[in-house]
Amino acid sequence: MSAPGDLGWEAYPPEGWEEISVMDERNIPMRTYQVCNVMEANQNNWLRTGLIQREGAQRVYVEIKFTLRDCNSLPGVPGTCKETFNVYYHESNNAVAAPLRHIRESQYAKIDTIAADESFTQTDVGDRVMKLNTEVRDISGLSKRGLYLAFQDLGACIALVSVRVFYKRCPLAVLNLAQFPDTVTGGDSALVEVHGTCVEDAEELEAPRMFCSSDGGWLVPIGRCVCRPGFEEVDGHCQPCRSGFYKASAMDAYCVKCPPHSYSHQDKASECVCERGFYRAESDPRSMACTRPPSAPGNPISMVNETAVILEWSPPRESGGRGDVTYSVHCRKCSGEAGAGGDSERCVPCGSGPHFNPRQFGLMHPRVLVTELQPHTNYTFSIEALNGVSDLSPSPRQLVSVNVTTSQTVSVILKERKGTDSVTLAWQGPEPADGAVVEYEVTYYEKNQQDQNYTVLKTKSNSMTVDGLKPGTTYIFRIRARTDGGYGNYRGEIELETSHEDMLAVGDPNQQTILAISVAGGAVLLVLLVACFVVSGRRCGYIKAKQDPEEEKMQFQHGRVKLPETRTYIHPHTYEDPNQAVRDFAKEIEVSNIRIERVIGAGEFGEVCSGRLRLPSKREIQVAIKSLKAGYSEQQRRDFLSEASIMGQFDHPNIIRLEGVVTRCKPVMIVTEYMENGSLDSFLKKHDGQFTVIQLVGMMRGIAAGMQYLSEMNYVHRDLAARNILVNGNLVCKVSDFGLSRVLEDDPEAAYTTRGGKIPIRWTAPEAITYRKFTSASDVWSYGIVMWEVISYGERPYWEMSNQDVIKAVDEGYRLPAPMDCPVVLHQLMLDCWEKNRSDRPKFVEIVSTLDRLIRNPCSMKQLANTAVWEDPVTPEAGASTVEDWLDLIKMGQYKEHFSSAGYVTLDSVLYVSTSELDKMGVALAGHQKKILSSIQCLQAHHGTQVQV
Repeated sequence: MSAPGDLGWEAYPPEGWEEISVMDERNIPMRTYQVCNVMEANQNNWLRTGLIQREGAQRVYVEIKFTLRDCNSLPGVPGTCKETFNVYYHESNNAVAAPLRHIRESQYAKIDTIAADESFTQTDVGDRVMKLNTEVRDISGLSKRGLYLAFQDLGACIALVSVRVFYKRCPLAVLNLAQFPDTVTGGDSALVEVHGTCVEDAEELEAPRMFCSSDGGWLVPIGRCVCRPGFEEVDGHCQPCRSGFYKASAMDAYCVKCPPHSYSHQDKASECVCERGFYRAESDPRSMACTRPPSAPGNPISMVNETAVILEWSPPRESGGRGDVTYSVHCRKCSGEAGAGGDSERCVPCGSGPHFNPRQFGLMHPRVLVTELQPHTNYTFSIEALNGVSDLSPSPRQLVSVNVTTSQTVSVILKERKGTDSVTLAWQGPEPADGAVVEYEVTYYEKNQQDQNYTVLKTKSNSMTVDGLKPGTTYIFRIRARTDGGYGNYRGEIELETSHEDMLAVGDPNQQTILAISVAGGAVLLVLLVACFVVSGRRCGYIKAKQDPEEEKMQFQHGRVKLPETRTYIHPHTYEDPNQAVRDFAKEIEVSNIRIERVIGAGEFGEVCSGRLRLPSKREIQVAIKSLKAGYSEQQRRDFLSEASIMGQFDHPNIIRLEGVVTRCKPVMIVTEYMENGSLDSFLKKHDGQFTVIQLVGMMRGIAAGMQYLSEMNYVHRDLAARNILVNGNLVCKVSDFGLSRVLEDDPEAAYTTRGGKIPIRWTAPEAITYRKFTSASDVWSYGIVMWEVISYGERPYWEMSNQDVIKAVDEGYRLPAPMDCPVVLHQLMLDCWEKNRSDRPKFVEIVSTLDRLIRNPCSMKQLANTAVWEDPVTPEAGASTVEDWLDLIKMGQYKEHFSSAGYVTLDSVLYVSTSELDKMGVALAGHQKKILSSIQCLQAHHGTQVQV
């Protein structure tokens, strides 16, 4: 029968294992199970524990401490003496096991045969030396309620000092604001997935998970929690924002101080309240300072021309802290003197009669043209400055007013007499209703010389003799009157030629010729000279948005305003005589007005120099001068000048400005404005890393504004690249290179040649390469590449890939990755520009609008594309679980067999694949190598940011 001891363990046969108390080395009593039947053969002694509860563990460890006698130290012991014993286990759901005497070895699973590292001898017994051995074994795959351990002795001298059964747990942990509970490890080497819960005052950004490893450690944190609005992370928990601070979004890392003119008096604030008198518009981010309405505009100026008036004013002294100031103009017509005051009933709203250009309300610039006014009428114009919070303020609006009286102009010009060096003129003044004439202004100049020299004379009489003229020379005369209401319009012009000799006697009535000019009563009204009012000057292209074409130029004619029509680009090849296109669009410059200073480069047709241009009555300016080299053909001359006939059609602050051409002598020259910093690509390389993101976005914005202007004129550039953008001293970027015959680069790899000409592959849209279909949408693709060049400080697109590899890679969906330190929003805009379907790409007007929003809200560019850990919308690698899946996701599935044959069968194994290893595998195309290696970098990023032990 079996013999249970004090521990409740069962031994069989009874003369086998015995429970004995002994003293250790320090004379401390301890209980042991011993067996030492070495003198008898065929021993089979069993010792079995009670049921050990599993408690959910799938893997347990057994630690055995024991001593074992050296058989050689026992005198007279037969050869059957053993120095090992066996350990078994049996899973069971029953707390009571079958009697041990009925044990069958087949019912038990063997754990191991245990041998001692050190055995003891009789000497050790005498010296009271205990040579204790410790062995640990594990049991995995457990599933029942508990297990029994059994120890089998086959003839050894053993003492079991300690048997400890335990399992491992991953301890309670807090990571990324998520708490993970105490978790029992899995069986074998399996990982146990554990879902975490957000700590107090935190919310899930992505469901937090971790894996409990078999050795009791936490691995692979996935997802995270973030502190909800009004709380920030401090030492692993969420702490409320203190008074005066706030956190608007869970995505924000920390509480920040309330913006100017706002406050929070309580903890946990998710936004700050505006101070009294300050407001926040609905569209304003909560991080924006509270603002207030602007003050009134200042210094109103009026220029009256017959029944039209130009109003200008200065911006308000106080903008209210905002940059969205607009203007509205209110018109009142007064029956008495304008601005008499006191009797408001004498002034009534103007109604729909006057026409405001560009508009009456929502003006972006401090000027407006008002036409279709009634003649000789008093008007009061009240100008109001508004911004995004004006409608939120209960305070009265602040206005500035200006009073004007419309007038008419000189109606008739009479030619009195002409001599060799003088002309006498007489004219009829305005109608009496216009008010008293203060003075007349007479302007004259030599025919075809208006841009170089003209003279202005003034008189209070309605006649004048002009002396000091050149004999035999044709002059143009214009006259206008100034009344109390301001200057009238030039009502006409007359062309007169002085005599070659003194043929006209002064006072001889037979020699007098009087030419009356009238409208419908028999006289002929001379052709009016259009007086152009240029509304605004130029500013830095990346700060000021492109002006409305209606605001750019306004023309007075016959008392009405002739608005500029929408201009469309005219191709020089549509001219039968290309030289006529040059004459139509480019101004001829006398070579004597040009001084060449130094050579600054070489172009396709000859040298490029810097120099000075001095026109009569104008200040000297620095210019760039392209000259046509000697020995040119007529076709080369036409191609050279075609760029001038194209440039001459454009007038925009972000398009290189043509000053004029020299065609009447050699060498033939094209004169343009001088751009101090040269081409954009070279400029960026020279100043690598020296600009802020806002400055770089400003450069992009200027380029986009120029391209918007070109697209609105239906001009397709075809070669938009950083090398064709010029930069001036104020960092204003201007689009250049409008030649019909292009030399793209010295590098033979720069262009892909087709029957239709050369195409700059790295900058060109796929449809333009394949079908030679160039549109404004293909220019948008090129603009996306220019953005990439700007952010990468002039790096070569697609690096050292060949043109054929670039074509293939782009066709297969590869797009340039974000450059270093590139904001996510900018790279996304690049990707939008690189949409395969051209109709899905943004228009240039949309690009300008997007960049304007980024400039106004720099905080939106804080997240960098190459540091976004938790959200990566453009990399598919995270979804791959096998090498085959990964290759399919990056569209490189044709290399599955290559990787498999080379032994790369798990994602971990491909993390350190190099270019040389790809070569050995047979991945020869440089573009495919680049795509695979870029994807491996993304895999490494995911691995590196997620695996923590």
